[in-house]
Amino acid sequence: MSEPITGISSMATRRVLAELVGRWETASGGRAAIEAIGGVDAAKRVRAGETFDVVVLAADVMAKLEAEGFLAAGTTVGFVRSPMALAVKAGAPKPDVADPEAVKAAILAARSVGYSTGPSGTHLLDVARNWGLDPAGEKPRFVQAKPGIPVAALVASGEAELGVQQMSEFIGEPGIDVAGLVPAPIQSVTTFSIGIGARSARVEAARGLIAMLNAPESAPIKRRLGMEPAV
Repeated sequence: MSEPITGISSMATRRVLAELVGRWETASGGRAAIEAIGGVDAAKRVRAGETFDVVVLAADVMAKLEAEGFLAAGTTVGFVRSPMALAVKAGAPKPDVADPEAVKAAILAARSVGYSTGPSGTHLLDVARNWGLDPAGEKPRFVQAKPGIPVAALVASGEAELGVQQMSEFIGEPGIDVAGLVPAPIQSVTTFSIGIGARSARVEAARGLIAMLNAPESAPIKRRLGMEPAV
């Protein structure tokens, strides 16, 4: 039996990749092992020279990795688009997410707000600064999840009263209720791209996997898991 296609991704795409890769394995008879970790750590490992056949990270990070020669030139394509949502502990009152001022008021009133190390967390901190807050000086209010730990875990445990992260990170997580997608200007949609590692020895097999991951029939699965197709 041939060696599996290897890959690395951020946590945000772990569920959609697991389901789609499983379907690809059933249909093709091939095997793939894609590790999901914090996006910052994933990019560090790619830059450190680890060999991966496929890499799935935020589009801006993927563009940099390709420009730096860590991804095979011309292989990077869009994978999914992931909007941000707000979640509370299961059973807690849900803020009105249809009104940006109501969401702002809920965040400002919360004793603690969980956010991620990824693009959604960066955007939330920028929004907070635009509101005149200093997130670095308000650590009791803004609680960053450790790399690889979903914000949902902070909300479920009570460490964070509210959680803001990609919708895909909240779906299926225990102990939380999702209030819904946050509106603009609090909203920021992250695009995740997929590409082939520059040191991959299984380029054609990786191309086949990527084609299936972006096939039209994958779109309903992506939507069910809180994402939209990026191509």
